[in-house]
Amino acid sequence: MEKFIVSARKYRPQTFESVVGQQHIVRTLKNAIKTGQLAHAYLFCGPRGVGKTTTARIFAKTINCQNITPDIEPCNQCASCRAFNEGKSLNIHELDAASNNSVEDIRRLIEQVRIPPQNGKYKVYIIDEVHMLSQAAFNAFLKTLEEPPKHAIFILATTEKHKIIPTILSRCQIFDFNRIKIKDIVEHLKKIAQKENIKAEPEALNIIAQKADGALRDALSYFDQIASFSDKNITYQQVLESLNVLDYDYFFKITENALKENYSENLLIFDKILAKGFDEHNFIVGLEEHFRNLLVIKDTKTADLLELGDNIKEKYLAQAKQTSVKFLFKAIEICNNADINYAKAKNKRLHVELMLLKLSQIITQLEEEQKKILINQELTTPQTNTEIQQKQIKNSPDSFSIKDALGSKPKILTTNENKAKQEQNQKLQITQENILKVWKQLKDIFKSRPRLAAMFNGYQPKIDTLNNIITIEVYNQSQKEQIINIKKYLEKFFAEKFTQKITINISLQEIQNKKQHNKAITPEQKYNFLREKNPNIDKLSEKFGLKL
Repeated sequence: MEKFIVSARKYRPQTFESVVGQQHIVRTLKNAIKTGQLAHAYLFCGPRGVGKTTTARIFAKTINCQNITPDIEPCNQCASCRAFNEGKSLNIHELDAASNNSVEDIRRLIEQVRIPPQNGKYKVYIIDEVHMLSQAAFNAFLKTLEEPPKHAIFILATTEKHKIIPTILSRCQIFDFNRIKIKDIVEHLKKIAQKENIKAEPEALNIIAQKADGALRDALSYFDQIASFSDKNITYQQVLESLNVLDYDYFFKITENALKENYSENLLIFDKILAKGFDEHNFIVGLEEHFRNLLVIKDTKTADLLELGDNIKEKYLAQAKQTSVKFLFKAIEICNNADINYAKAKNKRLHVELMLLKLSQIITQLEEEQKKILINQELTTPQTNTEIQQKQIKNSPDSFSIKDALGSKPKILTTNENKAKQEQNQKLQITQENILKVWKQLKDIFKSRPRLAAMFNGYQPKIDTLNNIITIEVYNQSQKEQIINIKKYLEKFFAEKFTQKITINISLQEIQNKKQHNKAITPEQKYNFLREKNPNIDKLSEKFGLKL
């Protein structure tokens, strides 16, 4: 039986050109080799599995190559390259600082540094996980790192740059390795699948790349695992099962149900997800990312940030057209709060179900907020454009739009009240009695505005039934402006109640009888006014010895 070699080792890059996703670093190193401007110490830092050690080996191999190609690549033909490929090179030394982190280990390394190379130009020391060195080991290494022999080059690799002391950092050229993009990982996996005669669906490779989270080594490990699981026929469903990843379709269905305010269906979907063994917290994070992806793809400027396959992108584009930006902002906020408070929740399932219920109420909340905004604008600014008003007001014969717009809570009607409401909705003839009856209803409609409600409660307008005119008399400019702001609504209201159109007229009256409207000004005048109303005030004043 042929010995199996994992893909991460079998397809490890051997040239700069084959390095995946780190072109900015490759270009800089090749230029340094081309111009002969080699530093004595380099620091390669970045996440795991992104090519730090691999790049260090290629760099060490290239600078010792005796016949470097015109495009600055090792020739793989000279004695130095062959020795490196066979693992016999004496010019390249690797040290794992995780298990060799003592002062003695560094001292032995320093002793080796003094010996010049017997074949080649440089001796290269690659120290992996250098942040694991002890404080004493770092101090012992400082002097050699600052002034090494001309033939010595150090390449330090780490995943945690912040743990390295500043004195070491100041002596190195620092290269930051990026997480490898999903599309680069997918392309690399496609090439390996072709070489290994493995059939793989593009969406399946995309899920593997996402699960790897920017680490190519992890992606190759997942690839080997699923290739064995699927008998060299990697499908989307097999990847979901093998890697325990939630299917995108769940999130699309939950979003669709939230837009329809169908919370019961979402609770059932969540129950199925739990039955398959998925964690509640992972579900929250996945749904939050789904809403983020919808928001990102809505704008062409940010659409490129979504690293997904073409088929999945089409689904996101279709659903993004059905959602508003406000809905997505609110959905992300709800999911984020659920994520933050998940650890505190004692009933995890109920915590997530409450999140799903809130998502199903977003549309209603946004509609109510929009209504309030429109009504506030109409009530506080003069109305001049009738067409705009008509678009903003719902023209429904069964309900009065002002009441809905002002956000008044619906009244729970009994059977008799419901019957009375149906009779009230029927068109009325214009008579004095009918107009006064409908006029009293305005008190409830404007109960959120006490001044208007009080006016409609106690005031009787002048009614001209021949010309279908209602005249409202006001006594100051402030009252007049208030009525002007709601005039269109009043006419709309009466139009829904009566068979003919009624016009609202506003009349500013001057106070003619000053004595009638004279009010007490001095304390004596106030007291005399009260005594006329109730003579017992004199007895009260005498009994308690009250004085003005």
